[in-house]
Amino acid sequence: MANCAVFAGEAPSTLPALIRGALSLQLQCCKRAAAAAADSSDTQVKAQIEEKEGKTFDVFTAVEFKTQLVAGTNYFIKVHVGNEEFMHLRVFKSLPHENEQLSLHSYQGSKTKHDELAYF
Repeated sequence: MANCAVFAGEAPSTLPALIRGALSLQLQCCKRAAAAAADSSDTQVKAQIEEKEGKTFDVFTAVEFKTQLVAGTNYFIKVHVGNEEFMHLRVFKSLPHENEQLSLHSYQGSKTKHDELAYF
């Protein structure tokens, strides 16, 4: 699973320029894709989670993410849902030619800010 939050902005200067450039480009693409997944999950996935949990969330903000490339992309997203509560979402995005919506694969509730976001 790729942790797209490895570098805070730029690749370390100790790496050769070509590798730094490739890592920076990969990080930018990964950040954009995960941000899109998180933004889409606000509208496409939030209602599904609220229905399953039987409550509404006034706060629903993605704070961290990881990706896993499969036949599409799994986004593991840590979402702040208010107070000191967090949820971990697993959202799947199919390959572009399949033209499918993002789908909530699974989620974990009762998480904290410091719980590691890992494969589930």
